Amino acid sequence: MSAGGMEGTSEASAASAAAKKHIKKPKYSRFTQQELPACKTILTPRWVIMTYVSVGIIFIPIGLATLFASESVVEIVYRYDKDCIPSNYSNNVLAYIRSFQTNKTCVKRLIVPKTMKSPIYIYYQLDNFYQNHRRYVNSRSDKQLRSRDYEFDIEDCDPESQTENGPIVPCGLIAWSLFNDTYGFSVQNEVLQVSKQNIAWKSDQEHKFGSDVYPKNFQSGGLIGGGRLNESIPLSEQVDLIVWMRTAALPTFRKLYGKIEADLKANQNMTVVIQNNYNTYSFGGKKKLVLSTTSWIGGKNDFLGIAYLAVGGLCLFMALSFTLLYVIKPRLHEDPLYLTWNLNPAGFSN
Repeated sequence: MSAGGMEGTSEASAASAAAKKHIKKPKYSRFTQQELPACKTILTPRWVIMTYVSVGIIFIPIGLATLFASESVVEIVYRYDKDCIPSNYSNNVLAYIRSFQTNKTCVKRLIVPKTMKSPIYIYYQLDNFYQNHRRYVNSRSDKQLRSRDYEFDIEDCDPESQTENGPIVPCGLIAWSLFNDTYGFSVQNEVLQVSKQNIAWKSDQEHKFGSDVYPKNFQSGGLIGGGRLNESIPLSEQVDLIVWMRTAALPTFRKLYGKIEADLKANQNMTVVIQNNYNTYSFGGKKKLVLSTTSWIGGKNDFLGIAYLAVGGLCLFMALSFTLLYVIKPRLHEDPLYLTWNLNPAGFSN
């Protein structure tokens, strides 16, 4: 063979090798080519009807049990922001709430509607308070809350970041607006103790609020936003602050204030002493005191039970509808007359 012929053969081989190298065809496998055995359920009328019936049979008892549990929760809700305003300040509520000279004590009597088994949870509810506002949510320093080493980490806390005496601990608008109404309870002249134990998340106390961080320069500026903190107690033990710092997603929310470890009988008269300190009047907010028991699903919430009943009832209705349709106007399974090419433009078989 001549030298030219050998060069041509080698060039052709090189070109062939290069072409094979640049081929993007994937390696053959039954998985990539979707040739593995597969099972595809054929939804016959009987299967569809039985599925709807099964879902209805399962969901309706769950809905009834959930709704019954919710109805067993005893709840007392009392709005006090209006009732606790003295008559001589009814036309100037801001002057009343902002003054340090006015008497903020408010004594009310509530009737227990049903027997309430301990523990009875005490909540305060605020309406029209937007804790989810972007600037409000970001006005805090998580590093400062966790460790004393980050005491000067206050760049996100404006306008409540520092005073003339140094940085504010805890800084930010969330801590500055700490809820500071207080509640006291008594029945038949016997004081009911309010327990603060385990009202905050354990993970928050152990990991988000440091045991070596103490309040400093808090509420010492010209404008007082809310409650004060004991400077001798570390933030990890300031449970009211920890509960408040977990911001709510909606403008109407409840936060846990404490627990009453005693049973209350039906129709008992309970005396409530409220210190009406927190200012919700400047932005049209509402304040409510909530006493509630719990069940195995938590607090009172009818939505979950109603949702289960609605879905279960809808499924039974669909099952009944399909059953009537299947009986009145049956359709043969795998009938080729229903294929699209066997139908004329009007939709009837040829």
